[in-house]
Amino acid sequence: MAAGALVISTTSIFVKWAHVAPTVSAFYRMGFGGALLFLLLLVQRRWQGVNRRDLLWMLFPAAAFAVDLVLWHRSIRDVGPGLATLLGNFQVFVMALAGVWFYRERLGWRFAAGLVLAFAGLWLLVGRNWTGVDAQYRAGVWFGILTGVAYAAYMLSFRHAQKEKLQRSPAQLLCLNSLLCAGLLALVVLAEGDSFRIPDTQSLAALLGLALFGQVLGWLLIAYAMPQLPASLVGLLLLLQPGLSFVLDVILFGRPTVAADWIGLLVSLAGIFLAGALPSRKPAAQEAVS
Repeated sequence: MAAGALVISTTSIFVKWAHVAPTVSAFYRMGFGGALLFLLLLVQRRWQGVNRRDLLWMLFPAAAFAVDLVLWHRSIRDVGPGLATLLGNFQVFVMALAGVWFYRERLGWRFAAGLVLAFAGLWLLVGRNWTGVDAQYRAGVWFGILTGVAYAAYMLSFRHAQKEKLQRSPAQLLCLNSLLCAGLLALVVLAEGDSFRIPDTQSLAALLGLALFGQVLGWLLIAYAMPQLPASLVGLLLLLQPGLSFVLDVILFGRPTVAADWIGLLVSLAGIFLAGALPSRKPAAQEAVS
């Protein structure tokens, strides 16, 4: 689980390293990642035929994840990999509220305390200087928060299709979702007028790394480890992802950071963990973003 969290913490770094538009990097992540999963399933002889029903049920999760990536990659561009990843993990609160709405789960003091801590930490990170940053940075913060909403919609719809309607392995559903999502993102790239051209070797390496680490290896490690660990430990270990992304942002990209930023990061992570460790929640609900 720790290795999986470490691997996916590099995802936003690869997005930053690729010299392409945000939606283009999202397209290649899903396209390359889906192709790698497809080849893996073929080699293992685990690929099953896909029918129209499978495609229809996976269309909404694919669309939700496409929106998630469009927003998140813009947030990475505008506020940096570390903060964008932390903001996306606010999906924990959206998932908790969805549990109340759809499954009549009850929220207690942990959720309220976690919410207060998370937004107090967020204020330390961005609220202190809100009027001193430009409009693009403020937009990036909102993109990051909306990423959590889109990701929650993706998780809820993916699980519903997996549990109630489709008899396919998780790996095949992830592969199918990736390829459908890549198709939808390709339409967005065309609508935005961007080019699919990969401009240099660094960008190609970054996009391949984004697909391999972010879409395949990291989640295979997490999917293997998750059922074997207590829910509280799963939630705690997965918080390595935003924490490590923030550290890598500081080390690799020189993100300006003062003591209040580190305190805000720790307070936000504590709040996310506290809200995500609800007794009524299932272990699978405690996932890191994207």
